[in-house]
Amino acid sequence: MNTTELLSQIEAEISRLNQVRALLAGTSNGTRPAGRPVHKKRFMSAESREKIAAAQRKRWAKQKAAK
Repeated sequence: MNTTELLSQIEAEISRLNQVRALLAGTSNGTRPAGRPVHKKRFMSAESREKIAAAQRKRWAKQKAAK
């Protein structure tokens, strides 16, 4: 086995070890942890926002009346 073949095999082994290390660390390519889902932002309808706001105003009025 000559030194060129030996160096080639060492480089290949280093590459494989780096891939295994990345998998164990939880990153596949350094962008985000592997296996973690990407959630889309949830949007609330205008009707739902108004219901929540009305309920909050009702709570504030009840608190203000108690004073």
